[in-house]
Amino acid sequence: MATERLLMNEYRSLSKEKWTNIELINENIFEWSVALIVLNEDSAYYGGYFKARMSFPSNYPYVPPQFKFLRPLHHPNIYPDGKLCISILHQPGDDEMSGETAAERWNPTQRVESVLISVLSLLDDAEVSSPANVEAGINLRNHPDKYKEMVKKDLEASKADIPKGYVMPTAEDAYKTVKEDNFNMDWDDSDQEELDFGGSDSEFDEDMEVDDEASGSEDEGEGEEKEEEEEEEEEEEEEEL
Repeated sequence: MATERLLMNEYRSLSKEKWTNIELINENIFEWSVALIVLNEDSAYYGGYFKARMSFPSNYPYVPPQFKFLRPLHHPNIYPDGKLCISILHQPGDDEMSGETAAERWNPTQRVESVLISVLSLLDDAEVSSPANVEAGINLRNHPDKYKEMVKKDLEASKADIPKGYVMPTAEDAYKTVKEDNFNMDWDDSDQEELDFGGSDSEFDEDMEVDDEASGSEDEGEGEEKEEEEEEEEEEEEEEL
């Protein structure tokens, strides 16, 4: 199925990322165990390992997946049962009731990565106008110190879900560039480039030698013609005498 192939490609791609740790549940490509690892040092959730479950419909990506934290967080946009309230996971199209436009909501061009990045952004940038968790919304607006205490509590609790033997990445690990890899070309690639761009230096030298030989032969030919002309002129002068 096309949906299965798409999900498998996304799964393989995300498996290489440092900021998330994903596994299939019971080898089912439609059910993922997802851990969001907060590696932004400026975040109140920095160092957290927040486990969630994602469930994908058979008609994905035309319909959004479902997302649910296994440990509910004290957050305005997370329901007490761990379900997430975020525009990107709402059904496609404009919604007059909520005021959300189609551009804010799910569309078939969205992918799992965009969902997870949106969730990470939401943790520190909560929407409190219509909170899913009213208490958390009130605390964030009116009791910020209490809210920070709850965030810290959730952060510490999340670390209990870190798998044994799993090495938590750091911010430096996550955002390390791969420019060095881009410049480490193997010899095969180098040879291919030489072929594509006109050959190697030795081939260039050979071409130059051929040109020199051709040029030399032309010079010799011109010299012989001049000698023949001079001989003819001398013969004509002798005949006149």
